[in-house]
Amino acid sequence: MKKVLVLCTGNSCRSQIAEGYLKYFAGDKAIIYSAGIETHGVNPKAIDIMKWDGIDISAHTSNNINEYTGIDFDYVITVCDNAKESCPYFPSNAVMLHHNFPDPAKAIGTEEEILKRFMEVRDMIKDYSLSFVNMYL
Repeated sequence: MKKVLVLCTGNSCRSQIAEGYLKYFAGDKAIIYSAGIETHGVNPKAIDIMKWDGIDISAHTSNNINEYTGIDFDYVITVCDNAKESCPYFPSNAVMLHHNFPDPAKAIGTEEEILKRFMEVRDMIKDYSLSFVNMYL
């Protein structure tokens, strides 16, 4: 079974959303992990917008990349430039993939505008996740 790691800065939004969709689309084809180079806790807005799309990430935890140093990943997907630049070396044959998604946690404006940005980023990650599963798994 393939092992996939999604890596972001704080493992609070983008990587959590990607983990949720990758698990959903991959089913039993892969084991999906997510981590951050830091841990910021799972963003409540990320939990809400995923729930609205039928995926429950409320039990997810914010994990540090160092927790996974012993796992031989097949794929490591960085979902922000900061994580790509700070990504530690993995002593494996992992295929490294990168897509820089905007950080919805940095959205400003009214609550409605912020939630709209979260949903836009969620939909971008959903499309990417489905494409990844179709292409690599």
